[in-house]
Amino acid sequence: MSALIVVLPAHPVSGGTEFEFALTHDGSAVASHGAAQAPVLPVPTRAGSEVVAIVPARMLSWHRVELPKGVTARSPRLRSVLEGLLEDQLLDEPEALHFALPPQVRAETPLWVATCDRAWLRETLQALEAAGRPVARIVPEFAPEGSPALYALGESEHASLVLTGADGILQLPLATTALTLLPSLPENTPCVAEPPVAALAEQVLQHTPVLVQPAQRWVQAAQSAWDLAQFDLSSSGRARALKRLGTVWADMRAAPQWRPARWGAVLLVAINLVGLNAWAWRERSALEGKRDAMRRVLTQTFPNVKLVVDAPAQMEREVATLRQATGATSGRDLEAMLGALASVLPPQRSLSAIDYFNGELRAKGLALQPEELRATVAALKSRGYGASQNGDMLVITFEAQP
Repeated sequence: MSALIVVLPAHPVSGGTEFEFALTHDGSAVASHGAAQAPVLPVPTRAGSEVVAIVPARMLSWHRVELPKGVTARSPRLRSVLEGLLEDQLLDEPEALHFALPPQVRAETPLWVATCDRAWLRETLQALEAAGRPVARIVPEFAPEGSPALYALGESEHASLVLTGADGILQLPLATTALTLLPSLPENTPCVAEPPVAALAEQVLQHTPVLVQPAQRWVQAAQSAWDLAQFDLSSSGRARALKRLGTVWADMRAAPQWRPARWGAVLLVAINLVGLNAWAWRERSALEGKRDAMRRVLTQTFPNVKLVVDAPAQMEREVATLRQATGATSGRDLEAMLGALASVLPPQRSLSAIDYFNGELRAKGLALQPEELRATVAALKSRGYGASQNGDMLVITFEAQP
C-alpha cells in the first residue's frame, strides 16, 4: 500500500500549521518522513495510493458499550443509540463529538467506541482537502486490540506512557509516580520507546525498551483495520470499494510482499503459452499427417491424378467417372434410392408420382401417419439417406454411407 500518512495536530489548525508525516511505497517501510505545511506535503504518485490520517492518542477517548438487539452498523438510528448509551460517560455534549465503531459490529456484544471533538476533526480534514491532500482513511494512533504493550512517547519534557491492549487504551505521564495507576501486567509485556525518551523509559520502567522511530510507528498504525471516517465523515460504500480495489491492485503490482505472487502469475502465463503452442503444433502436425494420407490414397488409387488440390472432392469425381465407365450404380442414383425407399415403407403403400433431379427424390402419395413417418425417416437414415416431409411429398437425399 503506497500511502502518505499524516499525523493530525492536537490543536486547531491554521495556515501555518505543520503536519508530521511519513511516506511509504509498500505499506511497511518508511520512504521519507518529516513535517510540512499542508500545501507542501509530499504527494503519493503510485496507482492506488491514499492519504491516511492518524488521530493522536490524546485526542481520542474510548468507551465500552453493548448495542441493543436489532441495531447494526447500518441502522439509521445508530448514532442516536450511541448518544443514549454514552450519555453518562461523556464529559462533552454528544452533539459536539464524533463517534466511530470497530470494523466488526455485533449487537449484544461488548465493543469499543472511539470519540473525539467533531469540529476539530472536521476542520483538520478540510485543511488537508483544501491543500489537495484529501484523506481516504482515518485511523487511531493506538487501538484497543491485541496483547498488552507499553509505548513511551514524546520529548523528555512532555513524555507520556501509553498502555494498549484489548482492555482499552490508558495514557499516563512517563513518571515513576504514575506507575501505580497501571494494572498488573505480565513480565514479558513489550515496551517500545521513541529515541528521545528511551533513557527515561528505561529508568522509570526498569526495563530496556525497544527503540522505534515515530515514522515507523505511524506506518504500523496505518495498517489498522479501524477507520474512523464514519457517519457524516464516511464516503459512500461504492467509493470505498473502488478505492480499496485500486489500492489492492497497486499493491499487487508494486509491493515487495506480492513479488512471489507476481512471479508465479508470470510463470503460470508462460507455462500456459508454451503448452498452448505445443498443443497447437501437435494438432497441426496430426492434421497435416491426415492430409498427406488422403493425398497418398488418391494418387495411389488413381495414378492419373498428378496434382492434388482437394483430395476428397477429386476422389469423389474419380469414383463417379469410374462408376460411369463400368455401369455401376451409386447411392445417388434413382434406382438405388427407390430400392432403399421400397425396403423401408410400410406394407401396402404405393406412390402416385415420382420426381427425381440431381440426387434428390420426391415421392408423392404415401400418406404416412406420424409414427410411420418417424420410422421411415430413421430407417432411411441408417442406409445413408436423409428424409423429410414437405406437404404430401417425402423428400429423400443421399447423405453418406452408414
